[in-house]
Amino acid sequence: MDQAVDISGVTLVREGVRVFDGFSLRLSERRIAIVGRNGSGKTTLLRLIAGLAEPKAGRVTVNGVDVLRDRAGALNTVGILFQNPDHQIIFPTVIEEIAFGLEQQGRSRTEARALAAEALASAGRTDWAERLCHTLSQGQRQLVCLIAILAMRPDWVLFDEPFASLDLPATLAIERRIAALEPHVITVTHDPARVAGYDRAIWIEAGRIAADGPPAEVLPAYAAEMQRLAGLEC
Repeated sequence: MDQAVDISGVTLVREGVRVFDGFSLRLSERRIAIVGRNGSGKTTLLRLIAGLAEPKAGRVTVNGVDVLRDRAGALNTVGILFQNPDHQIIFPTVIEEIAFGLEQQGRSRTEARALAAEALASAGRTDWAERLCHTLSQGQRQLVCLIAILAMRPDWVLFDEPFASLDLPATLAIERRIAALEPHVITVTHDPARVAGYDRAIWIEAGRIAADGPPAEVLPAYAAEMQRLAGLEC
């Protein structure tokens, strides 16, 4: 099976603003970084890939699955970790939160809870099963969301600013877990240093690709431009 994200001629309008206009992109590398300023379209791009945003025109497929129209196929193919775990967690306890996605894949409640328990054990967090999610720190809630995604065994995992609002220990812990993942990874971040070792970097500016290539080339160019803009705003 061809492991690739294909975005073909996508036009997307959000709240009267044209975010993408005939945008096309193909992604197949194991580790892909996306950088850009706020409002550039980075998060919207991830939502398109996850099938959570509907374009006005064009098509998005992940490993051949039309993620917008085939929701069951999308659940088996791509998972997304939002910037704020509180926008993602909907159940009181950790075990319920992890089991939910597995039930959405068609598993029985009993099987889903058993698989959720296995996922927690694999992450070394068996003692979290009956913990109330709101009692966990932000970094811990972020980890719960990641465990829930990985339990569904997607081919692609999307991260929207996974290091935002985390202290250094939590940031390093999430960074290590991302580095060890088997699925393809796409990470949106404002911190180029966290993705310097990736296979490919894409700089998005106003819904267009400003640069695309090796991180060693794209990230310094992006950082230099951000420094230039910061100087103009001072």
